[in-house]
Amino acid sequence: MTDPRSILTRKKDGVVADMQAAGDPERAARDKASNRTDRDCWGVPAGVLNDTAKALRDDLSVDHRVLIADALWRAEVFDLRLLALKLLTQARIRPDDGVWALLERWVHQLDCRALADAHAAAAGRRLVALPARLEVVEDWTDAASIWTRRAALEATRPWAKMNNPSEAEREVRDHILGWVAAMAEDARPLIRQAVDGWLRDLAKRDPERAAAVRDQSGSARL
Repeated sequence: MTDPRSILTRKKDGVVADMQAAGDPERAARDKASNRTDRDCWGVPAGVLNDTAKALRDDLSVDHRVLIADALWRAEVFDLRLLALKLLTQARIRPDDGVWALLERWVHQLDCRALADAHAAAAGRRLVALPARLEVVEDWTDAASIWTRRAALEATRPWAKMNNPSEAEREVRDHILGWVAAMAEDARPLIRQAVDGWLRDLAKRDPERAAAVRDQSGSARL
């Protein structure tokens, strides 16, 4: 009988080979420069990453997705890390404990904006699925890494975009707004941009609440 792990290893190796073949040296140079990373970049187009992630999600069980994503992340290549995050970015994943465990670990290894924002896209869906996980995310907001802090705030954006939140959802949003106000004191552009984006989204649904937070935090200048 064929070992399932060997099948997954071959599949992962095939994905890696396909991604490397799809790379473009000029795009790789741009990715490396724009993300200011020393990590290897292959210049895989976003469309290829998205299509590959979708195909893998359709083809693999959740447990196998977790194993493939972990292997891709460990390869230490920018494009493969993006693919790993996209592979775990989906609204409905059952069960999702393994997915969340990877995202918890990876958040402390983020080292550029593209990965931080891709992580936030994946983590945000898992937070909506189980808001109790926000207790973990609150610790991320105090991290030394700017990328971890940015990912924490971006991952909570779904609560800024809720049009008709329930009472429980409003309570969660108010709690997150405490983080937003605290992080507005951070002078670094990447954090201030995340704060401003959060409040802009909220202002479309609750302009008075957004304005109050801006006034309270002195972030109206953003």
